[in-house]
Amino acid sequence: MNPYQAPLKDMQFLLEDVFEANKTWQSLPDVAEMVDSDTALAILDEASKISRDLIHPLNRSGDEQGVSHQDDKVITPDGFKDVYQQFADGGWVGLCGDPELGGMGMPKMLGILVDEMGYSACNSFTLYGSLTAGAALCINAHASEELKNTYLPNLYSGQWAGAMDMTEPQSGSDLRTIRTKAVPQDDGSYAISGTKIFITGGDHDLTENVVHLVLAKLPNSKGISLFLVPKVQVNDDGSLGEPNGVTVGSIEHKMGLKASATCVMNYDNAKGFLVGKPNRGLVCMFTMMNYERLAIGIQGLGSAQAAYQMATDYAKERMQGLAAGGSPTGADSDPIIVHGDVRRMLLSIRAMTEAGRALSVFTGKQLDLAKFAADDVKAKASRYVGLMTPVAKAFLTDRGLESTILAQQVFGGHGYIRETGIEQLVRDTRIAQIYEGTNGIQAIDFLGRKVTGDNLATLTEFVADVTEDIALLGSADADKQAVLSRFNAILSTASYINDNKTSQPALINACAVDFLDAFGYALYGYYWLLMADKSANHEDKQFAEQKAFVARFYLDKLLAKTDYHLSQVDQGDAAIMAMPADMF
Repeated sequence: MNPYQAPLKDMQFLLEDVFEANKTWQSLPDVAEMVDSDTALAILDEASKISRDLIHPLNRSGDEQGVSHQDDKVITPDGFKDVYQQFADGGWVGLCGDPELGGMGMPKMLGILVDEMGYSACNSFTLYGSLTAGAALCINAHASEELKNTYLPNLYSGQWAGAMDMTEPQSGSDLRTIRTKAVPQDDGSYAISGTKIFITGGDHDLTENVVHLVLAKLPNSKGISLFLVPKVQVNDDGSLGEPNGVTVGSIEHKMGLKASATCVMNYDNAKGFLVGKPNRGLVCMFTMMNYERLAIGIQGLGSAQAAYQMATDYAKERMQGLAAGGSPTGADSDPIIVHGDVRRMLLSIRAMTEAGRALSVFTGKQLDLAKFAADDVKAKASRYVGLMTPVAKAFLTDRGLESTILAQQVFGGHGYIRETGIEQLVRDTRIAQIYEGTNGIQAIDFLGRKVTGDNLATLTEFVADVTEDIALLGSADADKQAVLSRFNAILSTASYINDNKTSQPALINACAVDFLDAFGYALYGYYWLLMADKSANHEDKQFAEQKAFVARFYLDKLLAKTDYHLSQVDQGDAAIMAMPADMF
């Protein structure tokens, strides 16, 4: 199979033509001094080379070898440590980090595309840097100046790694029942004791220290607080000191992501430091959680892109059967890409993946505006970040898994054997729907908090923006109306839910997934109108033709899925909630 190639032309198109990144960056003084269009393209080009030449070669061997737990040490597969060192030395771990503390200060619009390349090349490897970046973001937002100065430079440089420690054996998404304790000490620190499970990157040999962000409870408190707990204590001069009572109980044996260390972590009077205010730990942790939710959405997107490349290459080479109506070349068999069903699968993957990339870049743009813009622009972008984050996590990973399965189907019998590599993508992507909050939880957050939580104000505002944008496009009126009618139907359905959420308390929980999916398919219709319009005058005529073909496929074949999912919401919760629990 051909090595992974980052879709640089598509990425550049989204940045420059669809979302006008340089215009946005130049309007933000803190960003303008760090990056412009030329700098961004140079960074993407270099990231492409690294993902292809350094990271992607680790993917298959890492899956075969996996991580191991030996004498209280977690060992990553061969080659991971050397490549991680090169990756860190290049400044990639701190790409979007605070430049005053050692980060590169790049905007999130750019960072998202670099993340996609990493996930396409090797999911397991990319997770280590993602957890570190998320931990650094949380520390920078909520920790004391002393903690920031002590830990952030080494996190941004990749010399140390970060991890997020929330889940316990008895406490998954509902964290009220966590048992990990934090006892105040005379020196202002806290003694942390307890056990956490499913901790991605909880320990490994890639860095000399792992900085854990741990949720725990103070004595006689029902609230949850957040603590920074290093694996190895840090001396006053910044050097590493003694082990800190942070040990690995075991590593989880997963169906995929075998080169990503998922650990059971034990804390035995480990020295920790309060991050943020007491009993406000979840508020602080959600800074990292929301970062990781978007990152995991990008994992689904990256896997779909890699799967598309693999399946397309295979479909062009695999000779099987004859084209409908006879072979155009008179051969005994044709490549399977001539067959309608294979084309349906490949076009489905491509249409969902390219629109998914647009969703990710749009969300990145809102994150940049929410961080660097002022006043009303900042406030509006913050609302859109809240609206889009659960959609990006859930819709990108659900459609990402579907795309990898479609790609596997293109391979036929060769799709479920290990040698082709496509079955690994299916296994690796499956977990993305579960961690950082299952996609059902994302949908409930979307519908219950982000849509009806403000009585549809943000959703209505967003649909108004979409309507204004679509009116300016040169698309056919029928196509514009097809998309707009779906958004209006979504608003109508959301209004019904909002009016009846009190009288039907199970309505949101029962219908949230279908509502989020309906929104996602309508949103992708909007993005395809944008991409088809913006590409019409592209200097590469073939590129423009490709966008037109795929847009037509999406609007004719996939947009109508909005209607199906809305019809399911319209059925309400009766069929779901009527049967007594003891009858299951």
